Amino acid sequence: MSESRAPRYRLDTPKETRRPLVRRPTYDSDAFGVFAEQFARFMGTARFLIYMTAFVLIWIGWNLLAPQDLRFDDYPFIFLTLMLSLQASYAAPLILLAQNRQETRDKVIAEQDRQANARAHADMEFLAREVASLRMSVGEVATRDFLRSELRSLMSDLEELNRAGEDEVEPSA
Repeated sequence: MSESRAPRYRLDTPKETRRPLVRRPTYDSDAFGVFAEQFARFMGTARFLIYMTAFVLIWIGWNLLAPQDLRFDDYPFIFLTLMLSLQASYAAPLILLAQNRQETRDKVIAEQDRQANARAHADMEFLAREVASLRMSVGEVATRDFLRSELRSLMSDLEELNRAGEDEVEPSA
C-alpha cells in the first residue's frame, strides 16, 4: 500500500469523496422560507386581489380596445392565460412551503404547551399532596380550646387533690 493514500478503514481519516458531475444549487432555506411566507401572506390580502383584478382588466381592455397594431394578445388571450398559469404554478408551491413552515411552528408550540401543561399538572398534584399533609398535620395539632379544656381539667384535678389533702390534715389538728 502506498503512503500517499490513507487506508479506508481508519476512523481518524476522512473518506475520499467523489465530486458530483452536476453541482446542486445552494440556497439559504430559511431565507427562502421567509420569502415564501411573505409571498403567501401578500397573496392572501385584498390588495393582491385588487392589483390582480386591475392587471387582468387592463390587459383585456388594452387588447380589445387598442388599435390593432398595438395589441399583443388577441381575443382568446392565450398569453394572459399562460401568465396566470405560470403565476399559479409558482404560487401553489410557495404557499405550501409557507404552510409547512407554519405547521412546523405549530407543532413546536403545541409541544411546548404540552410540556407546560405537564409541569403545571405535576405542580398541582404536588400542592394537593402538600395541602392534604398540612390538613392531616393540623388535625393532629392541639387547638387552643383543647389546651384550655385540658388545663381546666388539670386545674380541677389539682383543686380536688388540694381539698382532699386539706381534709386529711384538718382532723388531726
